[in-house]
Amino acid sequence: MKKSVCLYFQVHQPARLRLYRFFDIGKDSHYYDDYANRTILRRIAQHCYLPMNELLLRLVEQYKGKFKLAFSISGSVMEQFDRYAPEVLESFRKLAATGHVEFLCETYYHSLSSLASPAEFRHQVLKHKEAVKEYFGVEPVTFRNTELIYSDSIGSEVWDMGFKTLLTEGAKHILGWKSPDFVYACATQPKLKLLLRNHGLSDDIAFRFSDRGWDGWPLTAEKFLDWVKGSDGDIVNLFMDYETFGEHQNADSGIFAFMEALPGAILSDGNLAFVTPAEAGRKLSPVDKLPVPEAISWADEERDVTAWLGNELQQEAFNKLYGLTEKLSILNDPVLWADFGHLQESDHLYYMCTKFFSDGDVHKYFNPYDTPYEAFINYMNVLSDFIIRVNEAYATKN
Repeated sequence: MKKSVCLYFQVHQPARLRLYRFFDIGKDSHYYDDYANRTILRRIAQHCYLPMNELLLRLVEQYKGKFKLAFSISGSVMEQFDRYAPEVLESFRKLAATGHVEFLCETYYHSLSSLASPAEFRHQVLKHKEAVKEYFGVEPVTFRNTELIYSDSIGSEVWDMGFKTLLTEGAKHILGWKSPDFVYACATQPKLKLLLRNHGLSDDIAFRFSDRGWDGWPLTAEKFLDWVKGSDGDIVNLFMDYETFGEHQNADSGIFAFMEALPGAILSDGNLAFVTPAEAGRKLSPVDKLPVPEAISWADEERDVTAWLGNELQQEAFNKLYGLTEKLSILNDPVLWADFGHLQESDHLYYMCTKFFSDGDVHKYFNPYDTPYEAFINYMNVLSDFIIRVNEAYATKN
């Protein structure tokens, strides 16, 4: 059997919060920076989404379906596409129509609900599943959690929701001596297959591509092919942010030319084949169970969840927000639910991170705050107003 190459892109932009002052609390409940959201979304559409979608569509057609890939597109960014750049949605629909591009399921709001509330986690996954069907006409069968967050308990929940394959990180502290280039099984639900990101090869493209001080620079398709062939397993999973192309790595770096050449280089070898995550799950058998007792992710050297929950600021915001879940369930108010969803976006907690980012400045690329403390104060002002609204509605109902 040929060695498989699985290419997957995460597409997400949050609903950024406006500068929300203490004196706005209780007086103004519009939380979002509509100008920034529109401006940033339109810019990324021109730099990344539109040119890359056009390139990928051309490659899928050129190689008559032998080139395949997958996307996970958050509900938050789908809403922004609908509002600010409908032509991007149309370009994704064209990719979906080829039958060779898989669309994965995730939490609708790119949230940390899997770490907080099984009920809210399930609600968001089902909401996202419906959105993918509505926007792209396909039903997702593979799951990837926000930022590839995964644990044994999350795996069991995902299996219970009907998914048979899940994407996560090939974290060294979980794998030990094992290679990420095989399919593994969830330790608590052995029928759930796990695809693990090869973070070395993925980050060569996502983080190091334009680094002239890197010993691998310049990265060519032929050089990358040799590295892929050098892996020791059944499958090489290349997972990265879609904004890598044209945003994190600008067009002048040669990133688009590299991507245009890569499928031809891989397919011409004769011993490699592209697969979608769903195909990998069907074709490849797990080599072992992979116990993951504590949550892992694809963030930073630690590959854990400390980028979002590593300090007291983040934990206070997280606990106060999810402390509202029961009241919101009783109220079942769609306006409150929508704000609750956007306030769950993991980006808000990420902006409060105080640790050193070992993966470089790409992490802070879209951060609108100068310091984590500014991010915390702004978020807590918004959350204070939201809590007042929830409590007032709850008091009225009861």
